[in-house]
Amino acid sequence: MKRLQIKTAQNVNINFTLANVGQRLLAFGIDNILKFAYIYFAMKFLDFKMFDTAVGGDSWSLRAIDVMVFLPVTFYSLYTELLLGGQTVGKKLLHLKVINTEGFKPSTTDFVIRWFLRIVDFNLFMLLFIYVSSLGLGDELGLLVTLGLFGKMVGFFLILFTKDNQRFGDLIANTVVIYLKDDVKFSETILENISNKYVPTYPNVIKLSDNDARIIKNTFQSAMKLNDYKTLIKLRSKIQEVTQIKSVHKSDKEFIDIVLKDYNFYTQNM
Repeated sequence: MKRLQIKTAQNVNINFTLANVGQRLLAFGIDNILKFAYIYFAMKFLDFKMFDTAVGGDSWSLRAIDVMVFLPVTFYSLYTELLLGGQTVGKKLLHLKVINTEGFKPSTTDFVIRWFLRIVDFNLFMLLFIYVSSLGLGDELGLLVTLGLFGKMVGFFLILFTKDNQRFGDLIANTVVIYLKDDVKFSETILENISNKYVPTYPNVIKLSDNDARIIKNTFQSAMKLNDYKTLIKLRSKIQEVTQIKSVHKSDKEFIDIVLKDYNFYTQNM
């Protein structure tokens, strides 16, 4: 599997396993099953004739109802990735996650760009269909079917052939999709050995993300091996800047070690 290597500001290399096209296609399939299931149950259990009667056959009102009913499908990938921190239901089941190319959680703008550009990655056939139809080639069914298949496969081929398995939306938003269930040594993860009786010191560590904690741990371990105290000072300052924590420990080493343990305590017990 392809891997993405990111160099932190402290010159520490962090490696992520990139999700391949098969994994992403399967996640895409699961998400679409959920969408079709929603549409099926919406059509089956909502009495649209009742709406027709209620609005007196007003076509604009009926279209407004259609829009409201289908909004959850239209914005599905956007709100699930925002709420689940870079995952849709399909991605979560397959242990996939969206991160930015610097290894951190994408911004809301990044997620919006990824969602909007799905029209190029997966729905280009709609644009092509409209264009071809406008040329008066409505009887060229074979051409329209070909355009439809091509348009639906744009995202697939981009993921297959780009260096970091990125579709068009990923390329523009500077995001990648990684595989979380990676076979790594315990020391290479964000996990820390803490006892059941452990008492945390800094509640504000919950402002960090998993990727933040992973980068902190890798940088910390590297600095300790090299006795690089300047990096420890920078790392402590960065942690304090992000979390607004005031250290109660005398040494940077103790402070960072406790921050990592506290992060594990809160994330494992929330």
